[in-house]
Amino acid sequence: MISRETMLYALAHVNDDVCQLALKGTRADGVDMAAALQQIQGRQKARVKLPEWAAIDAILYPPQLSMEQCSSQHTAQYKARLAASLQSSLFTRVSQLSARLCRLQQARTLNSQLVDITGGFGVDFAYMSKAFTHAVYVERNEALCQLAETNFKTLGLHAQVVCGDGVDYLHAMTDQVDLLFADPARRDDKGGRTYGIGDCTPNLLPLIGEMTAKARHVVLKLSPMLDWRKAMADVGAAHVEQVHIVAVGNECKELLLVLSAEGTSQPLMVCANDGQLFTAPIDFGTLENRMPPACGTPAPGTYLYEPNAALMKSGMFSQLAASYGVQPLAPDSHLFLSIEPVEHFPGRSFVVDLVTTMNKQELRQHILPLRRANISVRNFPLTADKLRARLKLSDGGDNYLFATTLASGHHVLIKARRAFLS
Repeated sequence: MISRETMLYALAHVNDDVCQLALKGTRADGVDMAAALQQIQGRQKARVKLPEWAAIDAILYPPQLSMEQCSSQHTAQYKARLAASLQSSLFTRVSQLSARLCRLQQARTLNSQLVDITGGFGVDFAYMSKAFTHAVYVERNEALCQLAETNFKTLGLHAQVVCGDGVDYLHAMTDQVDLLFADPARRDDKGGRTYGIGDCTPNLLPLIGEMTAKARHVVLKLSPMLDWRKAMADVGAAHVEQVHIVAVGNECKELLLVLSAEGTSQPLMVCANDGQLFTAPIDFGTLENRMPPACGTPAPGTYLYEPNAALMKSGMFSQLAASYGVQPLAPDSHLFLSIEPVEHFPGRSFVVDLVTTMNKQELRQHILPLRRANISVRNFPLTADKLRARLKLSDGGDNYLFATTLASGHHVLIKARRAFLS
């Protein structure tokens, strides 16, 4: 697929600037420069995105677009744990699912089968396949198939590579498999980004019934830009068993839907942000009706909590408040308070130092002397950048300012410091 000379050249220049190498137009005997540059660029990106693969010299990399679209190691490992948990009958129990997603060992279940009908670079497939005795990768791009087959052998995976259309493969399936995985391409014919399930390639919406009939579980990987309620409605809420919002470094990376033919009367929401995991049943009838009353002005010494990105995306604030015994600062602040510290809160924890209004005298006394602060805005008329400019503060340091609106309607700044609770 790639000559030995080309691979050796790529490895020798893996730390070099790809643009500079291309401009130099270097020519070496037996070296395909275009292929070498692709490998150098892919390996450089993999050092951050796929460090386990980047540590293996024999791994081959696809063009830049495929590298951008593929999962990171972190999210692929998450899906591997999810796939393994679905092999167990315990997955419907909230507390047990939490524990299994954190600690589950990927022991293969006898005669279990995975089918990925949108193979791509194969990162998700490679990690998930370890939980199955038989795994089928389907991809219509011949070059990606050849690359995947080589990489799977390098990784020691026993995988069946099928070069063909994933939808055709689905139609031809006769036996039910344990897990069917699909990650439709979120690009239109002109290369623009798409987010709706029906706008992706392939359009999975007409296939949901067939997919759930031919697999014990179906996992759909969707854009993090999608509203999960809309996604559930589009695929048919009756099919949905679990909704996973996966964030890395407090940035939402993907939305996963777990489907089955019969679904469940109360789907499970799972919010994952690095090592933080929050689970709660989805109850549309009481989704926001159980929120405790908002607090007044927070007193110095109280604890302030900012939910992580996955929880913010979920909107499961009433469930969060009930689970951790915290009170909302205001109905739309998405900040929470407690008198006593709450351990393991899925987000960031702070101790309140003081609260000030936007009165110039108060600002001059309490805020302007800080010089530096980390600013967050929640339900406030100014953006963080505009507020920073008004306060003439540099970014960073140990002080945190939360600009928000209290239940009374008053705009305030909350000065706080991090509380590193276990």
